[in-house]
Amino acid sequence: MREGIIRPLVICVFQQEDTILVAEGYDPLKEDYFYRPIGGGIEFGESSEEALIREMKEELDTSITDLAYLGTLENIFSFNGNIGHEIVRVYDASFTDNSFNKASTFEGIEDNGELFKVMRLPIQTFRSGELRLVPENLLKLFEVNDIARK
Repeated sequence: MREGIIRPLVICVFQQEDTILVAEGYDPLKEDYFYRPIGGGIEFGESSEEALIREMKEELDTSITDLAYLGTLENIFSFNGNIGHEIVRVYDASFTDNSFNKASTFEGIEDNGELFKVMRLPIQTFRSGELRLVPENLLKLFEVNDIARK
């Protein structure tokens, strides 16, 4: 995170029935795990759709289709003792490679070469508070878009 900078970000939930695709994160200062849909930064001159397509190619070496815009969230948070501020464009989509749609877990690669685990989890685990979904107000956006209500 760069101090004093609002970061434009795009994420995708890849919803299937009552599940979404997320990556696990950990805040060492809070000693707390959290889960966030995969995606990344929007570069200058790039639309959020273009950024999402690029990020999936870079991180998972795959293509996506059927992009559906769900909404935009403002996310102000702390991570590892630093304040972050993001404007987050949220989408749903499908992978063109069906093996990604069927897999419950797989790995992605960050631009720094670090691997990260991607997993498909039931939305109910976040609604119940068992696991923490970020951005914090993403569940409210699911309700507005009628995503896996139960």
